[in-house]
Amino acid sequence: MARGEQLARQWTIIQSLQTDLNGKTVSELAGVLDCHTRTVYRDLEALQLAGFPIYTDREEGPARWRLLESARPQVPIPFSLTELMALYFSRDLLQVLKGTVLFEALESLFQKIKTTLPPETIGYLSAFQQSVKVGTQPRQSAPAQGDFFAGINQAISAQTMLIIDYYTMSRRRSGKRKVAPYRLWFFNTAFYLIAYCCQREDIRIFSLDRIRSLTPTDEHFNPPPSLDIEDLMAASFGVFTGDPVTVRVKFSAEVAGYIQEKIWHRSQRLRPQTNGAVILECDVSGTQEIKHWIMQWGKEAEVLAPERLRHEMRSETMAMAACYNTA
Repeated sequence: MARGEQLARQWTIIQSLQTDLNGKTVSELAGVLDCHTRTVYRDLEALQLAGFPIYTDREEGPARWRLLESARPQVPIPFSLTELMALYFSRDLLQVLKGTVLFEALESLFQKIKTTLPPETIGYLSAFQQSVKVGTQPRQSAPAQGDFFAGINQAISAQTMLIIDYYTMSRRRSGKRKVAPYRLWFFNTAFYLIAYCCQREDIRIFSLDRIRSLTPTDEHFNPPPSLDIEDLMAASFGVFTGDPVTVRVKFSAEVAGYIQEKIWHRSQRLRPQTNGAVILECDVSGTQEIKHWIMQWGKEAEVLAPERLRHEMRSETMAMAACYNTA
């Protein structure tokens, strides 16, 4: 029997007992797990040995298994056992925040959670983690972000302007910007500041990794009453925004399955073709990032519209071909 299957059953048992104040009989648990009652007895015994507060009582009829509520007085907040376990398991998911002040705070939280659980349970959780691994994208650590988080959050709450020294990748130089901070945004392993830029007289998105310094001011601002950050970023294919445009891309039959199994953009519309290909159509704000995404599919993707993006793709591919021209 696979260790992962056993751990999955035991996790289901804990959840079932947690959500049912009347407890469960072994037969009921066997029905939930779709297994033999002997298997349930073995799993219950293993959970008790691991330190979980599971007990049985028999008032009328068959014995019922329950979680002992009084076994959690040391937890100062009303978290259930399964909620604490879920938080503990989320450590892998949050590795993407490593190097930020948020990760340090979360590590402190995890240590506090760990002290509320018996050593046997911690051992059980460690074994469980080996069967469920989360892949995360690496990101560059930016130690200065800790100070930036505090300063930006304070400015957002107080609605006060900030002076930032920002490095612009396209110009390859830094420059001072006065901004009205609206929101911190986490996207694709990186943090961004959504703010009104006085220099550009428009809302801009600034990568926290490229903020060299940050100076608070006492100058107040009033956010636009109709401002909706979610609506503002909804049409963006990634981080950058621009003029609204409808993009149509034909993907070959070779990769059509990959395109159809995921949601790439909230506005996407998929049109399967008789030859097995699929046409993806979506309404995006700006084409810079969707162009880079299309290019990763190589010859399996062809831009159909708009014509401007089709021309840009043609120029990009010709320039790439020139790089490999050895004649």
